[in-house]
Amino acid sequence: MSHQEVFDLFWEQVKESVQEKRFAKLTMAKTIGKPNLRNIFVRPVYAEEGFKVLLKLRYRSREKEDQEDELSLEEAYEVVKSHLIKSFSSVLLFSTTKNVTFKVNKKGAGSISEGLPTFSDAIPKKKAE
Repeated sequence: MSHQEVFDLFWEQVKESVQEKRFAKLTMAKTIGKPNLRNIFVRPVYAEEGFKVLLKLRYRSREKEDQEDELSLEEAYEVVKSHLIKSFSSVLLFSTTKNVTFKVNKKGAGSISEGLPTFSDAIPKKKAE
C-alpha cells in the first residue's frame, strides 16, 4: 500500500474525530532536512458556516512571520498532503479518545500507530473578530 493510501486511511480517522467532536489538534512534525517551515498545526475553530480549522504554518527564521488561515477540513487536507515527504515525515492527530500517528519511512512506506490521548477535551479556538 502506498504512503498516500495509508495517509488517506489516517485522514478518515481525522474526519471521524471531527464528526464525533473528539478532534483536538493535528500537528505535522519530523522535518525532512532543514526546511524553514518548522511545524504545521491544525486546530478546530468556531464558525457560523460550520466546522472550520485554523491552519498555522510556523517558521524557523524570525524574519518570516507565522502564517494562519481559516480553512475547511478538505482545504486543510490538501495543505497537509502537499507537505508530506517534501517537508515532514509524520502527522499526529490528537483527539479526546486517542492519539494517532501517521509516519512515512525512508523507503516511502506509510504506517499508522495509536496511543493514549493527550487531550481530555476538544476545545475549539474562538473565531477571530
